[in-house]
Amino acid sequence: MTLEEANRLAAVIDAIGTDALGPAIDALLRAKLAFEMSCGYLFKFNQHALLVHNGYNDSVSERTLNAYVRGGYLLDPFYVACVNEHPGGLWRMSELAPDSFYASGFSISKDIHPCVSSDYGTSVEEVGFIIALRPQVAVVYSLMRNFSSGSFSEDDMQVLAAMAPVLASVLGQHCRLRYADYLRDAPAEGGVLEDAFVEILQGQLTETQRYIAKLLLQGHSNASIARQLNISDGTVKVHKHNIYQRLEISTNAELFRLFIDYLAKA
Repeated sequence: MTLEEANRLAAVIDAIGTDALGPAIDALLRAKLAFEMSCGYLFKFNQHALLVHNGYNDSVSERTLNAYVRGGYLLDPFYVACVNEHPGGLWRMSELAPDSFYASGFSISKDIHPCVSSDYGTSVEEVGFIIALRPQVAVVYSLMRNFSSGSFSEDDMQVLAAMAPVLASVLGQHCRLRYADYLRDAPAEGGVLEDAFVEILQGQLTETQRYIAKLLLQGHSNASIARQLNISDGTVKVHKHNIYQRLEISTNAELFRLFIDYLAKA
């Protein structure tokens, strides 16, 4: 380790528990590889997300960030991975995303998806470190790169993976110090449907229908939903028909608009 690297690492350690931690981590990693944006979120099942590091470089509006932390995060593959206790470490978003995610309303929405609303547009690759703090509670530190700059290479991923133990220790300590109140109460065990989805769907659906609507909003195809619930594609189509009928809509886009309208009122 060079003296310069040691100084950057020391700056990260000194910043634990302060607002300077995110920028210090960015500086440490930018010495190793390039990226346009970064962010850090603390996720907990059935609780609003907390923005713990804003490295969007003033390219994302406060309105969009507010909509994301109020409920947009519910459709984020990193949040879903965290509350389903996905293995920690470094992951590409594409490895976590459902099969129809990149055609979903969330993926292309300027209203609630910070990357889409940014100056860098939709052509952004995101990789993130998942750091579990307790069951269904985790912090995620993400890096984003515009595709015009080239996606994260396998060499880049190896460099980042080598930093995973350091970031896990630093961010874990930071969150326990800075967000003790948020972490204090453990989420209810066995929950599969957040209260927000129940409210968004207006109480008009059965439990199974609400869960399927949630999966549709998160970017799952009929086939993916069928695999998750161990039912046939045909049964999924019947459920979708009934969901649309009860909600008086006819497309996934209209289902997503219900979600957006709920966030606007929240």
